Amino acid sequence: MQSIIGYFNKPVLKISLVFGLITGLLAFVFFLALYFVGAAPLSNIRVLDMGIFIILISGACWYYRKNVGNGLLHLYEALTIGYVVLCVAAIVNGWLIYLFVSYVDPSVFTDYISSNLKLLTEGRNTQLNYLSEAEFVEIYKATQNNTPSILIKDEISKKLLIGIIPILIVSLIFRKQDYGIYSNKP
Repeated sequence: MQSIIGYFNKPVLKISLVFGLITGLLAFVFFLALYFVGAAPLSNIRVLDMGIFIILISGACWYYRKNVGNGLLHLYEALTIGYVVLCVAAIVNGWLIYLFVSYVDPSVFTDYISSNLKLLTEGRNTQLNYLSEAEFVEIYKATQNNTPSILIKDEISKKLLIGIIPILIVSLIFRKQDYGIYSNKP
């Protein structure tokens, strides 16, 4: 048991988990803000919450560099911080959205499914250029039969896909090492 506790007692992991939890909660607050404003909270406008992710990943890298790394941050540390923050935040946000849609207001999910079905129907002719009729019907039925649990997988997969480039950029910006060709040491 002590080895498990020792494994999770690393500053990179602790800081990343805390920032990931905060990021997930703030992304859910953004979801709630969209809900209360009257916008469709599960629509593509929710991609704007990626700004929250980028700001807090940057904050986590900065905090680690300043307080733990004594002004230094290796690329692998920054990438680890970025991906752990992103994964934890996506899991927390996905679960909170799932719980909201399941227990508070299920109409948000039904509106989401109906908008997806409408989008499929409107683009049917285009999609039949590269899909057969049977494949299109299968996709349509699968979309109809989706349950709210699909939102968790959807949140995690989309955030991991969208977050690759921003995490690399943030990691390269905050990276500072005490060795290399550009260091001032003789």
